[in-house]
Amino acid sequence: MTCNPTPYFVTRSTAERLLPRLALALLGATAAIALLAPDARSQTMTQPVTVTAKPEDEAITVPAAEEAKRRIEKTAGGVDIVTSAEIRDGHANTVRDVLDYVPGVFAQSKYGQEDSRLSIRGSGLSRNNHLRGTRILRDGIPITDADGGGDTMEIDPLAVDYTEIYKGANAMQYGASLLGGAVNFVSPTGRSQPGYMVRQEFGSFQSMRSQFGVGMALGQYDYYVTPTYSHSEGFRDHSDQDYRRLNGNLGYRFGDGAETRFFLSAADINQKIPSSLTRAQALANPKQAAAANFQGNTKRNIDSLRGANKTSFLTDSGEVTVGAFAARKDLFHPLFGGFNRVIDNYELNGGGFARWTDEQQIADHRNETTLGINYFGGRMEAKQFNNVGGSRGALLSDSDQISRTTEIYGENAFYVVPTVALIAGLQGTFAYREYKDEFLGDGNQSFKRNYDSINPKIGARWDYAPQQQLFTNLSWSNEPPPFSELGTTGVQNNLKAQDSKTLELGTRGKAGDFAWDAALYRAWLQNELQFQTVGNTTNVFNADETIHQGIELGGEWIALRDVVSKDDKTSIRAAYTYSDFHFDGDRVYRNNDIPGAPRHFLRSELRYSHASGWYGGPNVEWVPQGYYVDNANTRALKTDPYALLGAKAGYDFGNGLKLFVDGRNLLDKTYISNVGVAATATATSTLYNPGDGRAVYVGAEYRW
Repeated sequence: MTCNPTPYFVTRSTAERLLPRLALALLGATAAIALLAPDARSQTMTQPVTVTAKPEDEAITVPAAEEAKRRIEKTAGGVDIVTSAEIRDGHANTVRDVLDYVPGVFAQSKYGQEDSRLSIRGSGLSRNNHLRGTRILRDGIPITDADGGGDTMEIDPLAVDYTEIYKGANAMQYGASLLGGAVNFVSPTGRSQPGYMVRQEFGSFQSMRSQFGVGMALGQYDYYVTPTYSHSEGFRDHSDQDYRRLNGNLGYRFGDGAETRFFLSAADINQKIPSSLTRAQALANPKQAAAANFQGNTKRNIDSLRGANKTSFLTDSGEVTVGAFAARKDLFHPLFGGFNRVIDNYELNGGGFARWTDEQQIADHRNETTLGINYFGGRMEAKQFNNVGGSRGALLSDSDQISRTTEIYGENAFYVVPTVALIAGLQGTFAYREYKDEFLGDGNQSFKRNYDSINPKIGARWDYAPQQQLFTNLSWSNEPPPFSELGTTGVQNNLKAQDSKTLELGTRGKAGDFAWDAALYRAWLQNELQFQTVGNTTNVFNADETIHQGIELGGEWIALRDVVSKDDKTSIRAAYTYSDFHFDGDRVYRNNDIPGAPRHFLRSELRYSHASGWYGGPNVEWVPQGYYVDNANTRALKTDPYALLGAKAGYDFGNGLKLFVDGRNLLDKTYISNVGVAATATATSTLYNPGDGRAVYVGAEYRW
């Protein structure tokens, strides 16, 4: 039985014919007037919009957090922003720590800082390593590879000023059209964080982390540089880690309205890898790792260097931004057990981008336009060797993996009245994948693939009260498979791109002491990338039709004020995500749940803040219902529900010195934080990764 995923008042075939036409019509009715009729525009522009020069303490190429918040809240869809102040008051070690309180995001560490799972609205659930389906950016510049795959361990949460989260096609701000959208980590500059800073942390599992930062604004120049070092023995056996990372940027202001900025980041990452475990092993002894991981010295070592430039020009009514980037990455990755290989990759990625934004008055109506183009190219020299004690043995495969992607996009917001904007967008993706087999002993597996798509978006935003909005949108997205899915076999390299259509309705705002962010969405997917078993082989395949739908609720409430002393407050913040991801009448998996993420996920914190500078309170992470690890939905192998209790406290001396203590999993609960997924799992399937046990971290930070 196949369910009809389209609302009852219109058939699916009719929707597929009419909705793109509606999007194009709305785009034409707004953007075309603004862009193609300059004479008419100039005649009707009764209230010219002028972009004023940026203050000297604000960079042009890297907007301040408040400016970024103002911009992002123009989006007619699910977005969020997390500032550094929200994460630096505790132990911010992974991307999970940054995104913990963003509803709709499921981010869980596998072990240490390695391979944090990042899934937004169910993106990339078939993988718990090398994420896909969400674009990772640094200062609006891609970190993910040209083929769409990527990792998060090169992101240092301590080297971030704020983080923007664009869910789904709301990431058209950066030209992305993916189910998961985009996450943009934005750097401090010498204008946003001038002065010196040192930070030192110690904690459980022999953890230690150090950071130094310096930022200066010297007339037209400014710079910011921050090196960090972290070490940990890890909660699990064979999970030692050493991370050395450097991030910095140098800006030069040509005048009040133009600035260029150079970015540089480098990482030297050494991470030992424990094995995934069976369910029974993970719950009985979560610290253990398989003997094969010691024998094969499994690890993941990355040496990376990334450089970029972004130049922005303010115009009378908007902004033009152009830039380019290049990145080099060496990966040495011995694996053992069922995959006895040493992965040895050398990778180059690069590209350029241009974006124009403009604000006009058309017939006394405000109109905002964005146009952009992105180009990404990459080449990976991928070799695999037999693993001999963690060293290279006999060569097993050798290939060049070439990716090129061009994105062209435009979005227009036309204000029919000052508080209501109609928004239309159109994005085109033109992607190329080429696999050159350089190891022909087992036959020539070379192939070429093209993945092209056109992805419209329509929406509306109603600012019905000061600081309060309603929004809705209907969007299309497309995800070409990365090489991690394409593989090297004839079965897998014929994969189609994953398509989705998402309908979203939501609200965000603030009233008095209460702030909220809520969204309801439903996505209809075709060709979702999933796993199937054929004989004794597991392959990636395109599922026919699947559904991703959910509810995202986030908010903060200042429940009490002036209880102990004047200007103190007690606040509650929470992020709840309801996720229903399932096959839709599949021939094999019927209407089974898509494995890999919990249906209910809650993060909440109660905090008391005193006017003198100290704060503290408990927090909880709650998964009230276990979830499946295979497409077959084997009930006996579901994860268990869990609740984790934490607590955080600190003191701000007011002279630049801050102290904190951060306790996690204080009841020492054994639980599964992250799973791999399979077509059909058994009791011997090693898919489970235990979460860390009880841990306490202390830290001090001083700025001057």
